[in-house]
Amino acid sequence: MDQSNPAPAPLGERAAVVGIGYVGLTLLCALARAGLKPIGYDIDAQKVAKAGRGEMPFEGAEPALDDLLADLARQEAFTTTTDPADLADATAVFIAVETPVDPSDNRPRYKALRAALEGIAPHLGRGVLLVVESTIAPGTISGLVEPAIASVRAWTPGVDYNLVHCPERVMPSRLLRNISTMDRVVGGVTPACARRAMAIYEHVTSGTLHPTTALVAEISKTAENAYRDVQIAFANELALICEELGADVYEVRDLVNSSPGRNVHLPGAGVGGHCIPKDPWLLCSPVRGFEPTVMPSSRRLNDSMPLHMAGLIGKALEREGRKLAGSVVTLWGASYLENTDDLRNTPALTCARALVSEGAEVRVVDPYVDRLEEFPVSQDALEAAAGADAVGVITAHDAFREVDLGQLRTALRTPILVDGRRVFEPDAARGAGLRFLAIGRGPHAV
Repeated sequence: MDQSNPAPAPLGERAAVVGIGYVGLTLLCALARAGLKPIGYDIDAQKVAKAGRGEMPFEGAEPALDDLLADLARQEAFTTTTDPADLADATAVFIAVETPVDPSDNRPRYKALRAALEGIAPHLGRGVLLVVESTIAPGTISGLVEPAIASVRAWTPGVDYNLVHCPERVMPSRLLRNISTMDRVVGGVTPACARRAMAIYEHVTSGTLHPTTALVAEISKTAENAYRDVQIAFANELALICEELGADVYEVRDLVNSSPGRNVHLPGAGVGGHCIPKDPWLLCSPVRGFEPTVMPSSRRLNDSMPLHMAGLIGKALEREGRKLAGSVVTLWGASYLENTDDLRNTPALTCARALVSEGAEVRVVDPYVDRLEEFPVSQDALEAAAGADAVGVITAHDAFREVDLGQLRTALRTPILVDGRRVFEPDAARGAGLRFLAIGRGPHAV
């Protein structure tokens, strides 16, 4: 698929994308490349301006997407706006806004989706294709989106306009590759709605398009992320068992995975991002006939891992005759995902706050981030470790893998390294004179 030259517009469609974040920006570029002359709409004027100039509105390594964005901007293959009235000429509108859950009750909050619908509904033309790419709880298309449009336009989906849920399947650091190659689930309110959307998506991805109902699409997307969350929880629980019993979880994992049909995931210091921490709750939220147990318990276990990481740091300090109170701890990694600036639901924040609550001074390092809520963030790993009593690895940025452990040992006041992401091997840390603890690696505390 050509990376820069827009193709002829399929079916003469002109697209609009509502929300220019990780998903929306990537979709905007994919639609522009397909020749749909899309317009990107967002309420964030700075984000709109940067994207319009061909500049990435977020940090992180995004192979090919940054170049594609710049090329498309030079060709004027898309436009951007903060005015929803500019979407009036669009024949296909794609919504890609956040859909968080409230931590107080784990219920979905649709402030952004409602605002998007209220903003664009007065400007939609009859016959428009409206696609919700945002991940949503089962029943949201019928229970929220349809009534929101009907309240403004008194339209019926499948008659006056085409309504589809085609949930995004992208991940930071591989956004363009994902959107260009992955299968898509296309859930239409009617089969004709799905076919209308598929005529566009076949120009976006080389993957297979799977037509279904909107409800099944809602369930399948939340289920695929809930499945991953449960698998990670299994890996994390296995890691905790290995720590207590004195085994190496990575050796156990390799042996388990040598059996056909087994695929133990990687354990770690916590699960972040916009999708996995909330999608199990989205999936469970409309259920009333019974109380789900596997997914909620997995969520709780994964949420506990940043606290476990803080506990390991405290344990390592105790072995050196120190306490967390009064110690300086440097955390390597603010973003939840390596080589990105994505701070959404990052476990680094939970770990940092837990350490501070025990009286520690916390420094945070991340090459892609300037600030993590109340914590300023520096970019030099060794500089931030100077005079510290421990380093805790939260995010597996490539820059951290390149740090010389001998220089780290020299920089530290107390020689402690706690690895939450398998960035370093025990023998290398031991050879550098560091006390090393790691999630899931029982026999390698030195």
